[in-house]
Amino acid sequence: MLIRCWGSRGSIPVSGREYLKYGGDTTCMELRTKNDDIIIIDAGSGIRRLGNSLVQQGRKDFNIIFTHAHWDHILGFPFFKPLYIKGTQINMLGAPVAQESIKQIMSKTMQAPNFPVRFEDMKAEISYIGACPDWFKIKGLSIAAVHLSHPNQGLGYKFTEDNKNFVFITDNELTHTHPGGLKFEDYIEFARGADLLIHDSEYLPEEYAKFTKTWGHSVYLDSLTLALEAGVKRFGLFHHNQERTDEQVDMMVLDCKRILKEKGSDMECFAVAKDMEITV
Repeated sequence: MLIRCWGSRGSIPVSGREYLKYGGDTTCMELRTKNDDIIIIDAGSGIRRLGNSLVQQGRKDFNIIFTHAHWDHILGFPFFKPLYIKGTQINMLGAPVAQESIKQIMSKTMQAPNFPVRFEDMKAEISYIGACPDWFKIKGLSIAAVHLSHPNQGLGYKFTEDNKNFVFITDNELTHTHPGGLKFEDYIEFARGADLLIHDSEYLPEEYAKFTKTWGHSVYLDSLTLALEAGVKRFGLFHHNQERTDEQVDMMVLDCKRILKEKGSDMECFAVAKDMEITV
């Protein structure tokens, strides 16, 4: 599997010199299988750049999987150029059953007066597969789903190909259980032994204690604990807070590496950055 990051920011896109390293686009990940099948995770603002890349490559057949329907994960959808190209075929999956259908959710992003182009005018052929089951396959890629602890619910995913596992869990609050969410121990079991875990790591401890508990995101140290107890090989911090500068994200990574060294762990730790490519 080849994983590319087109957006790792949380909540709202940002720009400025202080965000150049990790980027300002919101959640969008691209996964390429060994057969070069394309799976896109979420349609945050990063999907605009991904769409431009796919058009340049002449690609017209791919899958989009959604973790949930909060605005920062779908706002890029109307700017995804393949939607307006005849012959494009897209399978859309995800969105838990507690929410509306995927078609209803995505069409709202283009309703007047919010957007000038009508949803009905898109030229792509879209198949709305609906909520993901606990386990399913896209060609040779096996995918398991786990319920997030997040307001309005959501899904995280484990992608498996040739016995290699990539676990992607964003917008997940590890130390507070929202309706439909699971316990810390359940997420440990889901991520157990993964070759790569990318997990929501939005908050600092002091922010969480003072302001953001129950908002649906994790303290980066809790995410690190999850990675350690699950015994993953590589751990990526994700869903960077909109106020978090590159330098501040670097400090979080350094703190994680200090803890790993103290514990004698050889786990690789990094923060997920725009345009980063990871092979699993």
